[in-house]
Amino acid sequence: MIESHLNNRFLTLYLYPLILGCLTVFSFQPFNFSIINFFIFPTIFYLVVYINKKSKSIYRKKPFKINFFIFGTSFGFGFYLSGIHWITNSLTFDENFKILIPVGLIFIPLFLSLFLSLVFLTIGPFLAFNLQSIFLFTGSLALSDYVRSKILTGFPWNLWAYSFSWNVEILQILHVVGLFAFNLIVITLFMIPSVIFFKLNLIKKFTLVSLIPLLFFILYIYGDQSVNKNQKTLRLINEKLNIKVVSPNFKLKYGLNDDEISERLKKLVRYSEPQKNLKTLFVWPEGVFSGYNFQEIQSLKNMFIQNFDKDHYILFGINRLSNKEMGTYNSLVVVNSNLEILQEYKKQKIVPFGEFLPFESLLNKLGLKKITEGHGSFLRGKKQSNLIFENLNILPLICYEVIFTNFVQQSDKSTNLIINISEDGWFGNSIGPDQHFAKAIFRAIEKNSFLVRSANKGVSAIIDNKGQLVKKLNNYETGHIEFNVPLIESENINKNDLIFFVLLITYIFIFIFYKIKNGKK
Repeated sequence: MIESHLNNRFLTLYLYPLILGCLTVFSFQPFNFSIINFFIFPTIFYLVVYINKKSKSIYRKKPFKINFFIFGTSFGFGFYLSGIHWITNSLTFDENFKILIPVGLIFIPLFLSLFLSLVFLTIGPFLAFNLQSIFLFTGSLALSDYVRSKILTGFPWNLWAYSFSWNVEILQILHVVGLFAFNLIVITLFMIPSVIFFKLNLIKKFTLVSLIPLLFFILYIYGDQSVNKNQKTLRLINEKLNIKVVSPNFKLKYGLNDDEISERLKKLVRYSEPQKNLKTLFVWPEGVFSGYNFQEIQSLKNMFIQNFDKDHYILFGINRLSNKEMGTYNSLVVVNSNLEILQEYKKQKIVPFGEFLPFESLLNKLGLKKITEGHGSFLRGKKQSNLIFENLNILPLICYEVIFTNFVQQSDKSTNLIINISEDGWFGNSIGPDQHFAKAIFRAIEKNSFLVRSANKGVSAIIDNKGQLVKKLNNYETGHIEFNVPLIESENINKNDLIFFVLLITYIFIFIFYKIKNGKK
């Protein structure tokens, strides 16, 4: 009966991989059922090997390699459809964009699925039920994730490594090997149960499958020791700063007038609860002054003077006009109680269609603009140094810049704090804010620094240098969280992806070695 189902081309090439791809979403935040991937990956592997064996005789599709491409596309489409369908919620805030919702729901997952389509097309004919195929399969998927994270503007969302965001002990190895090497290790672990399909005796199969709990146990013990040792270290750190993270839960709305902006500031002050003579950094999210630039909020200067003092610093997101560049930056600024800018960061990774419109001159003629408020695209910020003032050396990350590990890799080695501000109202009441927040945990561990995150209608949190939650405000919660944050400098960070490529090349050599060895028999 199973054989007859597998011989059905529609089921095997389209439906089964689509369902398996959709199910992967449950391994990520907010579900965290990582265990599901230990069933999905071996099943995918089994189906690909089956297709390789049967393509010429059963499906009779010429050329037969197209079957691998279709299979990869189906799996990839299910993976991205279930994992990032929430991005279409951003199209609901402007009537002109609602017509594009079906396009966003279908075209974006279909385009991204090409990264998997090409993998299955390339390696499908070489896969069989043997150990070297596992190395080829896992290495190829990890390389695909790496390429997806780097080319064009890069989109390293929901790498398989993120399915362990719920377990900080296992994640401690990140600080040593880096994100992409850890992603390769995770994929390999998910694939180990595939040995049950191999022509091995029961003892060998049991031994190989037993590697899964053994390796996780080793990672957990290493991580647990690292976390416990860190607790002792934190108690010895004297350099600290009181930080208040504010989550105002403002409604995402276009075209606010001056009175509405003034009312927003009053609420921000009330939620911040500033205390006189207590040195404090207040962190407000991106988009609190929706549609307004820094010059336009100068009329609110007196409200800053009246409520904050010389010991207070306020960090928030704001648009910044550039007369030189003839455009606007999505910026993060640190101001004093006189609303004077002390430090500024201009966002470098701006969101396609969200913050800039590709082929703008052409698409403008069709009546399209960027999704965020205003017509012109935001300018792209250039690489710049950290925000340095008082005893702070801050690595700033605006919105989805937190998903890019290269910001940590290239950061100042004297960085002692990471701050991420975001406007997660674009995601609506979906899984998007939880997935977005999970990436922040990884950045804190990679840099071994505290990370402070303020999100409007998203997850706001203070995360310690080992990825543990110190304090948190959930989606749609209003108020603030406060903590005396230790300022930790960590010069020992994974600066590049060398370890990933060493592992990848090792995998390739193992595959080639066994391929040649078996070919001589």
